[in-house]
Amino acid sequence: MSAPGAMLLFPGAGSSRDQPSLVAVEHALAPLPVVRADFPYRREGRRAPDRAPKLIACVREEAAALAEGAGVDPDRIVLGGRSMGGRMCSMAVAEGLPAAGLVLIAYPLHPPGRPEKLRIDHLPQLDVPCLFISGTRDPFGTPEELETHTKAIPGPVTHVWIEGVGHELKRADAQIVTTVQDWLAEL
Repeated sequence: MSAPGAMLLFPGAGSSRDQPSLVAVEHALAPLPVVRADFPYRREGRRAPDRAPKLIACVREEAAALAEGAGVDPDRIVLGGRSMGGRMCSMAVAEGLPAAGLVLIAYPLHPPGRPEKLRIDHLPQLDVPCLFISGTRDPFGTPEELETHTKAIPGPVTHVWIEGVGHELKRADAQIVTTVQDWLAEL
């Protein structure tokens, strides 16, 4: 496989494309083309996310625009983002969107305090390299839960744990950036 040609990143449900760790990743990966995109509800000034089909359609549209704009094949784009943004990218790939890999920062395995409401049905369809970066105190999924459920992914899976932090990954931007850079260099 050839080296990644571009990266597309989406924020979590409560933030925008200007989320600091996404900005830090974009800056660190230059000159690799990196696009940080907002979902339609955010661009329209709404706080509540749209349903998954509309969000996944947005991932597909942004990926196609990035492939065309950067002049790279769609299967050379790494997709991902924080929390819901990364989850929607993983669902788009499970539905057949080509990708070089997935960067899933603070993947929301389940709602906080609701470990029975797992968001894993699509994982067996992820046949691309996947990088999961999560805090060891993330209420959306413990390290043990995430490692157990990501075994269903047929593609290569890498877990990186940031000790002592929760879902927000506070003060972890430098570690996130280094992790993404190192992982991309191995693709």
